[in-house]
Amino acid sequence: MAVDIQVQINGKSQESKVEPRLLLVHYLRDVLGLTGTHVGCETSICGACTVLLDGKAVKSCTVLAVQANGSEITTIEGLAGTQKNGNGLHPVQEGFWEKHGLQCGFCTPGMIMASVELLNNNGDPSEAEIRRALGGNLCRCTGYQHIVEAVQYAAKKMKGRVKAVAAGAGKR
Repeated sequence: MAVDIQVQINGKSQESKVEPRLLLVHYLRDVLGLTGTHVGCETSICGACTVLLDGKAVKSCTVLAVQANGSEITTIEGLAGTQKNGNGLHPVQEGFWEKHGLQCGFCTPGMIMASVELLNNNGDPSEAEIRRALGGNLCRCTGYQHIVEAVQYAAKKMKGRVKAVAAGAGKR
């Protein structure tokens, strides 16, 4: 028996009929076509499926779509293009670009979404606080140092302490 849900996703209202057992990650990817949210382990270990649910970073493989009814969801797709910094990237996305915070990119959406929540709640986190906030997200490629530097860059950028990148950055 399908259940009606209504959610705000990346600022747009979505109404759908879903099976009660449908995971939020599969609703986003398979029903709505938002494939930036990655399916990794489906056991909540890797964090590749992290999205913001009412402003809180959650692993969407642990949330049923019906549990998100009435909520506001932001996915990685919801961050891009919303900024007025000339390149359309959220400061965390820009930080990952500028500080080489990704390699294969599989963990990147989850890392970015967890970082956005951190910086929304703590505009000047220490390295230890960044590492703790990202502790639920696994990366097999980077060794994490560049990811931490990307979040530090974003924190400074959000506080206006990083000068605008050179013209053309992000168009490499």
